[in-house]
Amino acid sequence: MKQEIAVALEEQDYDTAFQLIQALPGNDPWGQLYLGQLRSAQSEWEQAEQIFRSLLRQDYGPKVAQAARRGLKEIQDQEQAIRQDKLNQAIADPEQTQTGVLILEALPPEEKAEAALKFAKIMQVEPYTARMLIPSRGWRLYRIGAIGELVMYSQELQAAGIPNFGVTLTQVQTLQVHQVCYFNSLQPSPEIIISDHRAQQTYSFHFEWSEVKQRVEGLVPIFEEVVDRDPRGKLQRKEKTQDHAQFCDLHLPQKGCILRFYDAAYQFNQGIPLTEVDRETSWANWRGLTTLLTQNLPHATLWTDFTAFADTAVEQLELLGEFESYINLLRREDSKWDQAFHLYSSLAMLKLQNLSP
Repeated sequence: MKQEIAVALEEQDYDTAFQLIQALPGNDPWGQLYLGQLRSAQSEWEQAEQIFRSLLRQDYGPKVAQAARRGLKEIQDQEQAIRQDKLNQAIADPEQTQTGVLILEALPPEEKAEAALKFAKIMQVEPYTARMLIPSRGWRLYRIGAIGELVMYSQELQAAGIPNFGVTLTQVQTLQVHQVCYFNSLQPSPEIIISDHRAQQTYSFHFEWSEVKQRVEGLVPIFEEVVDRDPRGKLQRKEKTQDHAQFCDLHLPQKGCILRFYDAAYQFNQGIPLTEVDRETSWANWRGLTTLLTQNLPHATLWTDFTAFADTAVEQLELLGEFESYINLLRREDSKWDQAFHLYSSLAMLKLQNLSP
């Protein structure tokens, strides 16, 4: 009968093959092996894979094990061919070759074990690695590449219940960002003075508090090169974090812009007073500004997981290429942390606008 099953499978007579398999005892390993081959031939690869892996977990002898491994290899080859075909189609349109980012969103810890297995299969990584990659809070910059390819992965991950989203660098670059110099007045509606550092001019900008839908806060480290001694007492130069610049972005989706406040650019000695005492410390001045924003924006969504995101992003930003960060801190060298904050805020803005690539 087993020879008859093999012939039926070879001749693609799947109905006969199934009937013959059903006639074998349920615990017959060869019957299970042929059932796996039948499922594979009918493109029911998930069921076939489960059968082959079940056979490998038990000791049915080298011939069954070898046939099960061969079955798994054929499934992997088929899936890889289909994946490559989908990828070729995804980037066939020149628009789909533009650079983008794929962002993984957080999953509760109790859901990560199951999600990691699905992630590992889709992205072809080890399950342990997959579990480490899926964030438990905030966002992770997972991959930079052609947006067509990223959208393909994004859709597969979404179908597997793994939250994520992708945007293009062009989408980030089209957002308007205004650097705020100071609040000029609060009544009857807020008026701020904004700076165009390229034109070296300032402008008045009016908005309503109700237009602000999101607020993004973050600390950007300021590195300085210092001379220190290594464990052997030898002098060496290295970078250390000497301070942090404090940032707060307000998102106005109706106006399509971001208002950027940061302590190194805000002119605390201009406009409305933010503290009761003149010439307060920079920390007290910034606290006065954030208190004002908090009091007037109880309705706005607050994003505060920038540092966790930046830890996954800074080392990869070279792949994204140069883009304007709209941050002007006095440094000896530019820092990728500036771009990381701008990217984080832009992602939150684009997600709010529900833009798709």
